[in-house]
Amino acid sequence: MNGLNYVNQKAPAPAPVPRPQPGCFACGADHPHGLKLQFRADGPGSVSADWVPSKAWEGFQGIVHGGIVATVLDEAMSKAVAAAGPPALTCHLEVRLRRHVAPEEALVVRGWVVEKRKRRIRVEAELRDRMNTERAHAWATFLEVPFGPSRRETGE
Repeated sequence: MNGLNYVNQKAPAPAPVPRPQPGCFACGADHPHGLKLQFRADGPGSVSADWVPSKAWEGFQGIVHGGIVATVLDEAMSKAVAAAGPPALTCHLEVRLRRHVAPEEALVVRGWVVEKRKRRIRVEAELRDRMNTERAHAWATFLEVPFGPSRRETGE
């Protein structure tokens, strides 16, 4: 399904992707200056969210700062990884800003898992407008992080 379908079509609301970090800048409901992105699971390893950037996130006048756009894409990939399985962290991120993003513009961000090999997870994300124009694309590698005692603590 392409980005236009996500922007123009209102499907039944799937369960939201869990937000275990209320203070997260990207998705936390409690962060006073955060993006407050609300992701929905589109399937195993795939998520999307609607986003209307604020004028407060401008870099140049009329253009949302590229770092904010990169954050939105990284968060979409993070949520896609979370929807697919165990906790993982971004270890490599590449962003292509294809066209400027304007404040107050309705957009959709989508992230999906491409491949998982051992602890490495390859993920992509895109940001599209109502005309289905891709504004930005990202590629990332996430690394599964084991929670619990470290090898050092267990003597392994």
